Amino acid sequence: MKAKEYPFPVSVEWEAARTVRASIAGKEPIPVTSPPEFNRDADPSVWSPEDLFGSAAAACLAVTITGLAKREELELRALSVAAVGVVGRRADGRFGFTRLEQRVEIAVEPGEEERARELVEKAEETCLVAVSLDVDVQTEVEVSALSGVAGPRLSHA
Repeated sequence: MKAKEYPFPVSVEWEAARTVRASIAGKEPIPVTSPPEFNRDADPSVWSPEDLFGSAAAACLAVTITGLAKREELELRALSVAAVGVVGRRADGRFGFTRLEQRVEIAVEPGEEERARELVEKAEETCLVAVSLDVDVQTEVEVSALSGVAGPRLSHA
């Protein structure tokens, strides 16, 4: 029996100088260029591959947390994930990402803090992007309790 596979096609076309445009059918294209750290002429307002790397991991962790919260009926009051991809000389001698540092801030109802912490740990273990990486992923978690605070809530419907 063949394992399930899910393709995620993307195309990248050169625009000008060191800027390309990443496209996926049915979605808005994204201009991408090298970061100012590697090209002093780069436009710092344009996403770089390095920006996309960190955001892919952080976004994956966030949506994995929301999916698990819905499945486990844990009401989220707030959630944010910040990531920093650190580039340097790797143990194998190549220059590349050496680690990804993430910070998760999650707020839940009072008394649900430990459940939230366990849920984030489970999300870390199952986040498709992070488990596919060849770098150390370090995640710091801050859980707080918020009762009766208005804001986006994850529906369990």
